[in-house]
Amino acid sequence: MSFVYARSTKGAQVKAGSSRYDVCIVGAGVSGANIARRLSAYELDVVLVDKEADVSFGTSKANSGIIHGGFHDHKDQLKGRLELQGAMMFDRLRQELDFPFKRCGIVVVALHEDEMRAIEQLYAQGVANGVIGIEMCSRERMLELEPKLNPDVVGGLWAPSGGIVEPYRFVFALVESARKNGVEMLTNFLVETAERSGDDWVVAAADGRSLKARYVVNAAGLYADELSRIFGAEEFAIKPRKGEYYLLDRLTKAKTERVVFPVPTSVSKGMLVIPTVEGTVLIGPTAETIGDKEDLSTTRDQLEKILSTARAMVPSVSEYDVITSFAGLRPALGDDFYIDASAKAPNFIQVAGIQSPGLTASPAIGEYVKDILKRQGLKLVEKTDYDPFIEKRPHVKDLTPFEVDELAKTDPAWANMICRCEKVSEAEIVQAIRAGHTTLDGIKYFTRAQMGRCQGGFCTYKIIKIIMRETGLSWDQITKNGGQSRVLKDAL
Repeated sequence: MSFVYARSTKGAQVKAGSSRYDVCIVGAGVSGANIARRLSAYELDVVLVDKEADVSFGTSKANSGIIHGGFHDHKDQLKGRLELQGAMMFDRLRQELDFPFKRCGIVVVALHEDEMRAIEQLYAQGVANGVIGIEMCSRERMLELEPKLNPDVVGGLWAPSGGIVEPYRFVFALVESARKNGVEMLTNFLVETAERSGDDWVVAAADGRSLKARYVVNAAGLYADELSRIFGAEEFAIKPRKGEYYLLDRLTKAKTERVVFPVPTSVSKGMLVIPTVEGTVLIGPTAETIGDKEDLSTTRDQLEKILSTARAMVPSVSEYDVITSFAGLRPALGDDFYIDASAKAPNFIQVAGIQSPGLTASPAIGEYVKDILKRQGLKLVEKTDYDPFIEKRPHVKDLTPFEVDELAKTDPAWANMICRCEKVSEAEIVQAIRAGHTTLDGIKYFTRAQMGRCQGGFCTYKIIKIIMRETGLSWDQITKNGGQSRVLKDAL
């Protein structure tokens, strides 16, 4: 199943299908994508819009990729309840959708006796939340669970229900499923104005496109506060909290079997060692409140801080294994999620402040928002032909040479390796482009090409050539992530 996003054309009105919808969801990150997919099961006209060139290009593309264990947040909080519910939904979602997910479990490491008091509190909270299999551990048990831990560990916590997921592939799969079941998708749609017209919202983008919707869901992440003001709804301020990460090569000796947490602080859950679902190792993030919603820079000082914290838990972490760094911005807003119908703007649903554990909670957020819309008067009639499954695409890295040979008999592109580091074939690049991903980052997140040790040094030129061939775009129209992020520019 492939799909093509409706994209803007400068100076033209571009609409996908009818311009009037039952629900418009603003923001195609993990929250918006889950809401869209959940609503796609009903007889509704739904549109999902995003200001970026592709889905998952905001907060969702740069996070820890962790399915939390249900012990960091108490179930008295909305985010605690949604975390517990959402975490249990991933096994079924993995069966229905094509994204990498593994329940590897989480350990929380106490390196000093006084940290065991915090471990006891986390354990008690996990028990109160009903977390299955949670366990307080001795030093010996911790080293049994994760032999690469610092031998000076004094004890800790074990939560077997925790896991890891590739977040952007999760969002892509959700959107593909939603599209398959009738949801419209509009990218490069930067909401500029909104006004009431009878029972509808008229939502206009900066490029001149517009649409009407009876209900609007604000899932705009870092920009949820600005969108709320555009709709005349509640006034609040999203404060970006920057988290820097460093990615270690898949051959690092520091690759653990479990997600390794430190004892949390009052500000964050701490800097972690995360064995990603695709085989590399992620260390971080930091937690720094900043004022710029576009600041994705990384610094040497923060690298040293991350390395020091990671080595304290897993001594084999080495700077020489670092293959790239990146930063993500979390939309901080108080201590809890803000998910509710607006008290000021009619038929406007707020889904704001979705920071950690937002990824884990996101499937439950979809259910929660669906219920809010129902209470607000949206009629929900289940589709008789709803199909929750999407086509599973083959990946060369998961196949035997004999299986690749069989695919190559019908399409030789399966045997042409474009990305050596991640073993991505030309056929997989073409699949990504035909599914609507025409930027370098979109192809990277869809296929993992450019994510290996050389970070695209070998394959980027080849990918650009394939994009040009498949789309008709010229070399100077190819971008990294849309907008003005052109990769090749005329020097004259």
